Amino acid sequence: MKKTIMIEGMSCHHCTMAVENALKGLNEVLKVEVSLEEKKAVVEGENLIDDKLRETIEEEGYKVVKIN
Repeated sequence: MKKTIMIEGMSCHHCTMAVENALKGLNEVLKVEVSLEEKKAVVEGENLIDDKLRETIEEEGYKVVKIN
């Protein structure tokens, strides 16, 4: 399963690393790629739950715009 998450509020490499590390901390997440330029994260894993992904990112201080 793959999800693309559009994120607002990331402005530097530290921001992308914070989002990436937070998502990697979830057991169901197998792979994460965060793009500062495209303002998105692509997450691969099993049984990914949109609300849990959103909550994890927003706890880091960023806004989730859309999850596909």
